[in-house]
Amino acid sequence: MTLAVSLILTLATTLLVPPKLADTRGSEGGASDFPATVRVMPGSPARIELTNTGSQPITAWAFVVSTPTASGVHQEAHSADVYLSEVTGNLPGAEPHLDRIMPGQSRTLPVDAAGADASVQLRALVLQDGTAVGDPATIKTFFDHRAMERDQLHDVSEAFRSVLAEKHGTAALTALKQRLQAGPGDSVPHRTARDAVEALLQKAQSGNADEADRSVRRYAEFVAKQYDTAVAHSRRPGQRP
Repeated sequence: MTLAVSLILTLATTLLVPPKLADTRGSEGGASDFPATVRVMPGSPARIELTNTGSQPITAWAFVVSTPTASGVHQEAHSADVYLSEVTGNLPGAEPHLDRIMPGQSRTLPVDAAGADASVQLRALVLQDGTAVGDPATIKTFFDHRAMERDQLHDVSEAFRSVLAEKHGTAALTALKQRLQAGPGDSVPHRTARDAVEALLQKAQSGNADEADRSVRRYAEFVAKQYDTAVAHSRRPGQRP
């Protein structure tokens, strides 16, 4: 199971999306629109502290770090959508800064640069129930990404469900390898599943077929949980399925 689990961690660590940000209200220290405060942390390396002042976990955020220069202002946009950490956050090796920010919790976030004269502005937040605050274009980017990832996880979860219902051991892993190789696109869920199946197939072929079968079924359960989480978080309140 260790190999399979380590391979799926990329799902929790590759959800950084750099949306084009428009001007909205939000400033260092927070704004009334946002259930959060944000500030530049002193020292090196450069860091931003985001504090959840609301009553729900924060599942996605976007902010801009502004640094005065001789010719104007350099702006650096950062965003992360970490809703899947609801199921991946406790895995060994998960990135602590790519986890939901719980009510009352502060999170230190790494950035490329934030000098003593830098400021930071919140642009958008998404909360646990799908409520979103801030720039509409950024919020749309988050939910478009979630819908795409939901569909990708569905394809992978369905592949595991259908194959494992009929086959076991080496035969199941061989069939899964073939199906995933023929699957659409090169998404993170597909790549991660192919890598995990390949590793477990090698394990099965080396004489550990029963253990590999148990591992791939646990992996399939985990992908199904990710899919269920993506379904729940890909819709905004009041939006139809």
